[in-house]
Amino acid sequence: MSMFKIFDVSGSGMAAQSLRLNTVASNLANADSVSSTPEGAYRAKEPLFSAVQRAMGGAKNADADSTVGVQVKGVTESQADVQARYEPGNPMADDTGYVYGSNVNPIDELVNMITASRSYQNNVEAMNTTKQLMLKTLDLGK
Repeated sequence: MSMFKIFDVSGSGMAAQSLRLNTVASNLANADSVSSTPEGAYRAKEPLFSAVQRAMGGAKNADADSTVGVQVKGVTESQADVQARYEPGNPMADDTGYVYGSNVNPIDELVNMITASRSYQNNVEAMNTTKQLMLKTLDLGK
């Protein structure tokens, strides 16, 4: 693997974790939102990632033409049940007096935020270490 491929791998990992952090922020912002119908209630978003490693060229030069990293497959909605609360005084209440809250679990979202942040930091550290090793390699020729 070329040393420059490390930047591609870490860069794709950083992009994936950035999307994950944005998804967590959206979920936390909507954690207390309510709706008058279960279908209209906010559902937690969850990004779906996939590892990528495929050769683009021929077998003899597959290493030079290979693509590696993380690919974002999409963002799905949680299928967990929404919360129904009896609040007849709420202007968003339906005819029976219920409002429907989101299915966001703030504790799970905070755990996702911490792991995404640490993963992002690890990718930055891998890039910095690679850069330092490349600079030391260039210094060997002096």
